[in-house]
Amino acid sequence: MNADEMELAGQLLVAMPGMGDPRFERSVIFLCAHSEDGAMGLIINKPAPDLRFSDLLDQLDIQTDTPDTDYEVYFGGPVEHGRGFVLHSDEYSVKGSTMVLKDGYGMTATVEILRDMARGKGPERAIMTLGYAGWGPGQLEEEIQSNGWLICPADVKLVYRTRPGLKWDVALGRIGIDPRLLSAEGGRA
Repeated sequence: MNADEMELAGQLLVAMPGMGDPRFERSVIFLCAHSEDGAMGLIINKPAPDLRFSDLLDQLDIQTDTPDTDYEVYFGGPVEHGRGFVLHSDEYSVKGSTMVLKDGYGMTATVEILRDMARGKGPERAIMTLGYAGWGPGQLEEEIQSNGWLICPADVKLVYRTRPGLKWDVALGRIGIDPRLLSAEGGRA
């Protein structure tokens, strides 16, 4: 099956060394949508330096009932980096706003989920990101064909429970690749 025929939504994209774009170096991206119109995903392994969930709540003037609920905030990608997106478990949903994804995941990008999270009534598992990664029609497929990305199945342990700095290595290990053996140079057989 070639990259044009792949169903990638719900999978992880793992950046190859030497991909050429420093914003995506060693990135692991949860792909939320993929169709002939393009693709959209969230980087899930790059915490935003010096920014916490409580900072966002303060900026949005949202009061919290549970001060111990302080999620890490991630750089989700270079597109709309001032907008929040939450990748979360699918038991939580905001009618008309939650994108239901495969295999127990959902994605919501409204202030309502932030309010619920601040009150301790949000999803069981969540990753808060600012911004997203986006590709136009055929662009992601071309990048995969050019050895820019590897594809890894998503699972709860890797997505939510693995420390951010380890996700890239763990994802590569899940697909049987030792990161020490990867070259930044691509080739064709």
